[in-house]
Amino acid sequence: MANPTKVPFLDLVAPHKQLENELLDVVKKAFSTAGFIGGPMVDELERDFAAFCHSKYCVGVNSGTDALRFAFMAAGVGAGDVIVTVPHTFIATTEAISQSGASIAFVDIDEKTYTLDPLKLREYLEGQCDFDAKAGKLIERSTKRRVAAIVPVHLYGQTADMDPIMELAAKYNLVVIEDACQAHGAEYFSKKKNAWLRAGSIGLAAAFSFYPGKNLGACGEGGAITTNDEALAQRMKMIRDHGQAKKYYHDVEGYNGRLDSIQAGWLTVKLRHLANWNESRRKLAHRYHELLQETMDSVGIPQEAEWTKGVYHLYVVRVQDREAFQNHLAEFGVGTGIHYPIPLHLQKAYAHLPYKKGDFPVTERVAGEIVSLPMFPQMTNEQQDEVVKRVKEFAAARVGVGR
Repeated sequence: MANPTKVPFLDLVAPHKQLENELLDVVKKAFSTAGFIGGPMVDELERDFAAFCHSKYCVGVNSGTDALRFAFMAAGVGAGDVIVTVPHTFIATTEAISQSGASIAFVDIDEKTYTLDPLKLREYLEGQCDFDAKAGKLIERSTKRRVAAIVPVHLYGQTADMDPIMELAAKYNLVVIEDACQAHGAEYFSKKKNAWLRAGSIGLAAAFSFYPGKNLGACGEGGAITTNDEALAQRMKMIRDHGQAKKYYHDVEGYNGRLDSIQAGWLTVKLRHLANWNESRRKLAHRYHELLQETMDSVGIPQEAEWTKGVYHLYVVRVQDREAFQNHLAEFGVGTGIHYPIPLHLQKAYAHLPYKKGDFPVTERVAGEIVSLPMFPQMTNEQQDEVVKRVKEFAAARVGVGR
C-alpha cells in the first residue's frame, strides 16, 4: 500500500494561498459591479496576455478546445477540409478538428521532443497529397479533400520546430494554428527570422488552455486565442458570442464560448507571476537533469531542443517498466502521471479513421514508456530530492547495483 503523499504530482493549493487576497479582490469587484461576463476584466486579460505572447490580439474564450475550434472556423477551415496534426496529444486537439467539420490526418512525432516531426510532415504532404498549382490547393490523394491546415502541438512546455513547418505551410498554402495549450511563455528560436519567438505569435493563430493545472491556470475552465490578424480576431470574437456583431445583431451563427469576468480577473492576477513561475519550472527541470544523469540507462530524462526555451508544463521521463516504476514511487508517496497512455489513432473514439497499430511507431513507442514526475513552481528542493531518491532506487534495482 502506498504511503501518504509526500510529494504531490501537482500542487494547486500553494499558489492560491499565496495570492488569496488578490484573488478575492477580483470576486469582490465582480460582485460590486455585477460584471460577470465579458467587460473590463476580460479586456484587461486579453490585452495583457497578447503582450505576454508577443502577439497583437487575444480573444478570451471558455476553453482551450473552443479556442482551437473557433480559430479553425474564423480561418475558413472546416467541412470537407483536412487538418494535419499528431496522434500524441490530448484528445481536445482532434475534437476541435472533427467538431469544426474537418477530417483528421495524423503525422508522427520526433522521438526527442515529442512534437510534430517536420520530416514526417513533408513525407505526408509530398507523398500522400498532390498540389494543384493552378487552384493553389493541396489535395489528399486518398480522400480527394483539400488539406487546409497544420496544427503543431507544443507539448509538455516545449515548442515544435516551427521554421520547417511554416516553410511547408507557405509552399502549399496551408494555415498554421498552434496548439499552445501547454506552452504559456515557451520560446522558439527562428533561424529564418534570427530571433526568439513566443509560442502563440508564430502561426496565423494559437490556442491556449487555462485549465487549472496549466502553467497559467484559471480556477475553473478558460482559454484564449492569440493572433496578429485583426480581422481574424474580430471574427473569433463574434463566433464566441453567438455570432453577434453587436447585441442581437447576428452576422453568423456562433457559439456560447465566452470567458467569464471572474476567471479573467483571476488569470490577470496570476499572469503577473507567470514569468517567475516558468523560471522556477526551468530551474527545477535543470536540477532534475543534473540529479538524474546517472539513471539514464534505466530512466531517460527529457531533452530540450536547441531551438526552444521550454517552460516545463510537465517533466516527462521514459522507463521500460512503467507500472513498476509508478508503483515504486507511489509506495513512498510520490505522485506521477501519464501524458498520454493511448495514442489518438488507437482510441475507440477514432476507430473509424483509416489508421491501425504500427502506423505511427514513434508515438506508439513513446506512449508505452512515458511517465510525468512532480513539477510545479512551488516545489522545494527537499521534495525534489525525495523524488530523485526514489527514481534512483528504482534505476539501481534495474541494473542490479545497490545504493
